[in-house]
Amino acid sequence: MNDTGTTLVIGATGTTGSRTAAQLIAAGHRVRAASRRATRFPGAEPVRFDWYEPSGHGDALAGADRVYLVPPVGDPEPAAVMLPFLHQARAAGVQRAVLLSSSAVAASGPGVGVVHEALPGLFDHWAVLRPSWFMQNFTGTHLHARTIREDGLILTATGTGRVGFVDADDIAAVAVRALTDDHAPDADLVLTGPEALGYDDIAGIVTQVTGRSVAHRNLTYEQMRDRLAGSMPREFAALLAGMDRAIAGGAEDRTTDTVQRLTGRPPRSFRTVAERELTPGPA
Repeated sequence: MNDTGTTLVIGATGTTGSRTAAQLIAAGHRVRAASRRATRFPGAEPVRFDWYEPSGHGDALAGADRVYLVPPVGDPEPAAVMLPFLHQARAAGVQRAVLLSSSAVAASGPGVGVVHEALPGLFDHWAVLRPSWFMQNFTGTHLHARTIREDGLILTATGTGRVGFVDADDIAAVAVRALTDDHAPDADLVLTGPEALGYDDIAGIVTQVTGRSVAHRNLTYEQMRDRLAGSMPREFAALLAGMDRAIAGGAEDRTTDTVQRLTGRPPRSFRTVAERELTPGPA
C-alpha cells in the first residue's frame, strides 16, 4: 500500500489506539484520530466518532484508505454497529482494515468474532489482531490496576492458569505493520508476550518492582461475575468471568512468535513493562 495514504484510528484515546496512532505518526504516516470527543492528538487530525451515532461515520471516513478498528467497549454484540460501518467504509474507499479482537475469541465466535469472520470478504487487505491479556491491565486504569493500588490485591477466577500477557506497545507495533506494509498479513494473528505467567507470578513481579506487597486472591466464577456486574452489564460480566474460568482450564497458556515475526524484535517481558510503568520517576 502507498505510504501516502491516511489511516482512520478508531479509539485513538484508548490503550492500543493511542499507541497505534502515535507510532504511525512517528513513522511519517497521516492519521485521523477518532474519538467520541474528537480529542486533540499531536500530529493527527482529530475527528469525532461514536459507534452508536452512524450519522457521523461518513465524515470520519472522509479521505481514509485504511482503518484501525477498536470495537465498542462493553458491547456483547458489536457486529450490530460494526458491520454497517464496515460496509460504509468499503464503499468510501477503505482498502485495508485491521481489527482488534482477542486471543479468546476466534472467527465466528461470540461478540467480535462475527466481525472477524466478515472482514476478509469486505476488504482487499486485512488483519485481525488477537492479543492475549494486556500487561497494562496491571499498570493503567483497569480494575486490576486499581485494586493493586488501593488494596494490594489482584482478584481473579483464574486459579493457577497462565496467560501470555502482551505489552500494548507491541500490539500497536504489529498494528502499524499490518496497516502499512506493502504485503499485508491478511491473517488471523495471535499476539502474546515472551512467556506465560500466572496471576501469582504477576503479583510477585509487581511486589518486587514496586516494593509494595501485592497478592493474588482467587475467586469462584460466580464471585467474579457478581463482582464485575457491579460496574458493567451482567451479560458482559458473565462473559469476562467466563474468560477467567477458561484461563483456569489452560486456554491462554501459550506463546506465539507473531510480534517477533512482524516487527523484527522480540516482545517485551512483563518485568520490563512493570519497571517502565510502575517504577517512580525522579523527584
